[in-house]
Amino acid sequence: MDMQSTDYEVWKIICDGAKIPTKTIDYRKIPKLESEWTCAGYKDTQANAKAVNMLYCALDAIVFNRICTCETTKDIWEKLVITHEETTHVKKSRVSLLVHSDQLFEMKHDETISQMFTRFTDIINSLKSLGKIYINVEVSKKVLRSLPKSWENKVIAIIEARDLLTLSHYELEGVEFLPPIPL
Repeated sequence: MDMQSTDYEVWKIICDGAKIPTKTIDYRKIPKLESEWTCAGYKDTQANAKAVNMLYCALDAIVFNRICTCETTKDIWEKLVITHEETTHVKKSRVSLLVHSDQLFEMKHDETISQMFTRFTDIINSLKSLGKIYINVEVSKKVLRSLPKSWENKVIAIIEARDLLTLSHYELEGVEFLPPIPL
């Protein structure tokens, strides 16, 4: 679910924290009693409740149990970020492992083209979710290099017929791949 597109006000509450109706007494801000709320105060409180509800509904029981003691939407969100995006060090390690998998990637002997593309897409999408993005030409070249030597003629034909700068790996997957003719 994309909360920002569903309700931008709710998204801002999740990122910035709830807007609690307050009043100033002796230079300190304290929460207003509900009887003192204005229309804006009710609206802000409703938006906060909506934000909490959206977060709760988006979570499975295991994740919900981790955040159910959080007091505010901002607390919930920060705990989710820490839990799911992990620390910077762990994130860098995961990127490093995925890049290594990408560098060693090649088509397996018993694998179809479709299976290879699925495996490759999983690696690229995982890297993208962690902030590592490749341009089309890098991805296309990597896929073509991953094919076995027996596919060399097809690889050459694709390179000559297509512009690798604009060819995405999804388009490359759509190119007619027939098994190579044994020599």
